[in-house]
Amino acid sequence: MTFLCFCVIITDMKKSDFYYELPEELIAQKPIEPRDASRLLKIERQTGGISHEMFYNLAEFLNAGDLLVLNDSKVFPARLLTEDVEILLLEPKGNDIWECIGRNLKKGRVINFCRGDYQSPESPAISAEVTEILPDGNRLVKFSYDGDFYALLDEVGSAPLPPYITEKLDDSSRYNTIYANEAGSAAAPTAGLHFTERVFAMLAEKGIEIAYVTLHVGLGTFRPVKAEDISEHKMHSERYLLPVETAQKIRDCKARGNRVIAVGTTACRTLESVGNAFMRSATPATERINAFPTSGLTDIFITPGYEFKVIDGLLTNFHLPESTLIMLVSAFLGRERTLEAYAEAIRERYRFFSFGDSMLIL
Repeated sequence: MTFLCFCVIITDMKKSDFYYELPEELIAQKPIEPRDASRLLKIERQTGGISHEMFYNLAEFLNAGDLLVLNDSKVFPARLLTEDVEILLLEPKGNDIWECIGRNLKKGRVINFCRGDYQSPESPAISAEVTEILPDGNRLVKFSYDGDFYALLDEVGSAPLPPYITEKLDDSSRYNTIYANEAGSAAAPTAGLHFTERVFAMLAEKGIEIAYVTLHVGLGTFRPVKAEDISEHKMHSERYLLPVETAQKIRDCKARGNRVIAVGTTACRTLESVGNAFMRSATPATERINAFPTSGLTDIFITPGYEFKVIDGLLTNFHLPESTLIMLVSAFLGRERTLEAYAEAIRERYRFFSFGDSMLIL
């Protein structure tokens, strides 16, 4: 079943309401070692109380029977480069056609991408033809190749790190979670980068459950909000999957009075997209969870004023000023408390953005 979620926003909120000053040196350029050695700012929704913790102690802050829902989407090498061309793959459209953005992509142009330093046009690993320019400036690109497309991308592509990361990533696996499974994201679901086998073992020992969803993160998620009135911002749609077993775990968790905690804004958006659908359903409330749509496209835009249907907690990184992601966090925690928490994190010299520290809101 496929559906498209609609925006839920307060129309009098401005982009500038979500601005904060961040010293440039607090933008994390490298992932921390080990993964779970990141700091964790814990904040209570009701009181605003803040404590400074470590991620490897995550299990201490959760209750037996709570459910963590993680996004298992895997970042693939979605960036293709030559000397004068750049292509960033956004979304597959079928028949080896992708919606893309990039540089020097005129309609009709054919670009060859070769393995390593061998740039012979006679034997490219992948050829790309720009077939159409879309109204928003994105391109449709037809790819030609022999073999497995994703395996070839591993040879000729690279991970499209966010522009605020200016240092080279020595180990590309660090831009994926250890549980990444379904290739399709152009950017990492970064809240999950902190998890290690040690953390999962401690969660299991305490009786905290784990479930997975898949939301393939498109670069549109990080598209800047340009309009001052945030009601004018249009989210790029992204594809998600919610397995039946995850729906069952959510139902069981709610039934026993425990909390569903989304790991990251992508898991949150997936769960709330589904939640909006079943709340609109005429099915009796006790049966709605069984009627969860299992896949679809979502362009849900969560901002203050949104009523959360599924999640009771959120584990997330620290996000860019005026971004749709800090707006989502503000919807869950409250705008003023979110900005207060960010100000505290800055005072305490937390690391920000994709490779930065984390925040647990309960």
